Amino acid sequence: MEEVRKHKLNWLVSEPLVLTVIGLNALALVLAGFPSVRETTGHWLGWVDYGCLLYFLTEAIIKIRRDTFAGYWARGWNKMDFFIVVGSSPLLLQPFIDGDIGFFSVILVGRFLRLLRIMHFVPNSAQIWAGIIRALKASAAVFLTLAVLNMVLAMGANTLFGELAPKYFGDPIKAAYSLFKVFTIEGWYEIPDALAAGGLDSGTVTLVRAYFVLAVLVGGILGLSLANAVFVDEMTADNNDRLEEMVSELREELAANQEQDEALQAKRWTSMETRLDSIQEQLARMRGD
Repeated sequence: MEEVRKHKLNWLVSEPLVLTVIGLNALALVLAGFPSVRETTGHWLGWVDYGCLLYFLTEAIIKIRRDTFAGYWARGWNKMDFFIVVGSSPLLLQPFIDGDIGFFSVILVGRFLRLLRIMHFVPNSAQIWAGIIRALKASAAVFLTLAVLNMVLAMGANTLFGELAPKYFGDPIKAAYSLFKVFTIEGWYEIPDALAAGGLDSGTVTLVRAYFVLAVLVGGILGLSLANAVFVDEMTADNNDRLEEMVSELREELAANQEQDEALQAKRWTSMETRLDSIQEQLARMRGD
């Protein structure tokens, strides 16, 4: 009976079943985003999402009882699953509370984090996440530099154009947001053109455009290109390290084979010299006879 119970528990937390529930949860969340579907299905989609949350909570409890909390916590993916389930657990109280509570409206957004669990089953996901973490660490200095640069340019724009264009540069926050859009090189010319259409004199418009061109060159092209280069380089560093290891292993193998060949050749020379000495001794005896 104990073996049967363990088999059933293992089946409840098996990968195929977990993937099925994640897929069902994703489908319910996507369909719930369509007002017409919500009106047709009523509260059914909400109850499907509620059942999926209960399953994930049960899955965590079963794994902790089976592996002990220390064994469960030793796996990195289980840590992520645990935080996602615990973060979503307040939703279990929603059916028992009347009215629309803002706290639950915020927690509802966290439901979508459960879909990240599918990354656990992606091939080579451990290497992918390790590469992302390594790339983020390496890019931290670049991102910090871009943030400081954005703030410097934003303060300059606030000082120069704050009164002329309060909609875009009226305070440091608005100016930082406008400069961030410039950094993305998405519609960076729209703000200068809007200011020009507002009746500013040609000299001021030229100054604004020159300032934005500088921001695009420094932050948008050079800064983001540098950040992208560092990020991609660190993402592929694991492959480069592996290639370097393979080259080193091949070099060591070639050196070992060369040493073996030299040793084998020396052994053959020694054998040939021994045979020659033996033949010479035999010839000497024959001549003596």
